[in-house]
Parts: sequence; C-alpha cells; structure tokens
Amino acid sequence: MPEESPHVARVREAAAALGVDLDVHRFPAGTRTAADAADAIGCELGAICKSIVMLADGEPILVLTSGANRVDGGAVAEVLGADEVRMAGATECREATGSPIGGTAPFGHPRPLRMLLDRDLLAFEEVWAAAGLPDAVFPIDSTELRRLTGARVADVAA
Repeated sequence: MPEESPHVARVREAAAALGVDLDVHRFPAGTRTAADAADAIGCELGAICKSIVMLADGEPILVLTSGANRVDGGAVAEVLGADEVRMAGATECREATGSPIGGTAPFGHPRPLRMLLDRDLLAFEEVWAAAGLPDAVFPIDSTELRRLTGARVADVAA
C-alpha cells in the first residue's frame, strides 16, 4: 500500500484526536469541484461539503457549505458582524488551513478557525468533505460534522 499523503495524514490525525476514524476515499480523476466530487462519489451535489476560506475583517474563517450553494459574502458578514468579507486567495487559503484549494478539510488546520456551517448541509444525513487534497474525501454524518467543528449554523447561501 502506498504511503499516505502528509495532508491526508494530518486530517486523519485531527479526526482521531476528536474520536473519529475517517474512511478516506481517493479519486485519481480528482474531486476539486463539488460537481466533480458528486459525480465521483455518486451522491447528490447538495451532499458535498464545500470548505470555503474567507477573510472577515482580515481574519481567516471557514464556511462549510452545501455543494449546491454559493456562499453569500454579505450574509457571512451579517452573521459575523464583520465590515468586510472576501474570498481568500490560494496562498491565504493554504496559510490558514495547510491545504490547497479544493482539498480543504473541515479540521486539521494549523490553528483554530472560526467556522460557519450552511444550514442546508443539515438536510443531508451523510455529507462528503475534503480530506486534505483535491482527490481525497470522506463521508460524515452532518450533525457529527457540526459537533466536531463547533461551527455556527447559519444561512450563508446566495
């Protein structure tokens, strides 16, 4: 068996520290976009958990949203009471999470991040989230995801 990527290993270790054993699936064709992931997995687009790194008044935050939705920066700003919210660039994303865009996991970051969870994700019993690389994902119960991340449930969809 090939050695596991350090990115995926970091996510597994973070999950294990939270008491969860992840069932990571790798898709060589990639799962960089929510549509790619849903096609590869064979699930509904909405059951894909997109991890979107944003900057709220300069502070990195992570928005976990349904693959069927787009994040509304204005809604995020309102929920957080922030004056300015914008998408993080590739370098900012990697610095905040330790992962490339398309592979950002909901946990295992270099430092704790404030998180929001799209209310629409809770409509799915099982969701699929990135595991540190654009071709690695894992299934998780949506309420367990919320519990493990401590994310604030909010309406953040455009």
